[in-house]
Amino acid sequence: MARRGDALHEHILDTAKHVFLETGYDRTSMDTIAARAATSKRSLYAHFPTKEALFVGSVERSQELFADRLGVPSEYAADPWEAVARFCGRVRQMLSYAPVIQMCRLGIAEAVRLPQAAAQIHDSFLLAAERPLARHLSDECGYATTEAATTAEGLLGVTVYPFLVGALFGLEKLCDTVPAAEDLDTDIDLTQIQQAVALHARTTPSS
Repeated sequence: MARRGDALHEHILDTAKHVFLETGYDRTSMDTIAARAATSKRSLYAHFPTKEALFVGSVERSQELFADRLGVPSEYAADPWEAVARFCGRVRQMLSYAPVIQMCRLGIAEAVRLPQAAAQIHDSFLLAAERPLARHLSDECGYATTEAATTAEGLLGVTVYPFLVGALFGLEKLCDTVPAAEDLDTDIDLTQIQQAVALHARTTPSS
């Protein structure tokens, strides 16, 4: 049965995301995406009038999927600080998913030509983690809004970003399937993350 409406729209985005990651922005054509999506060019252009619009749409799709898979800290533990540690671990775990790193590399490569899309990629995988962590620190750990944002950035900087830099340069082992949250304890050594978070827990403004 042929896809139509929203189903076709999402199918095109998912297909385009894979093609962009495989061949890069420059070498990807609308013809190729239409063929891979098994739809007509007319239908493709009806949903996305330009390749840039399709690229931006595929980035937004990636952002939605990443945020959904990440969730919020309170889902990871009842204790608010253990929830912070496990959430940081989940961010680290999700950044080991190869397509995430490939999308980040693509954003860096296209930062000059497509700054909006590059900024969206940054937001997709970095701010998508910082924002819920900051809200949790504010709501559950006693931080003022500004302090919560700064602390969230600092925690991720210590617990996650060194891995991200290594992964971008091909120095870390990546996986080709989406890491399951249920495998967090086996995929990630949480000890160092918990130690880093404990330093902040002892200096929380509410203590």
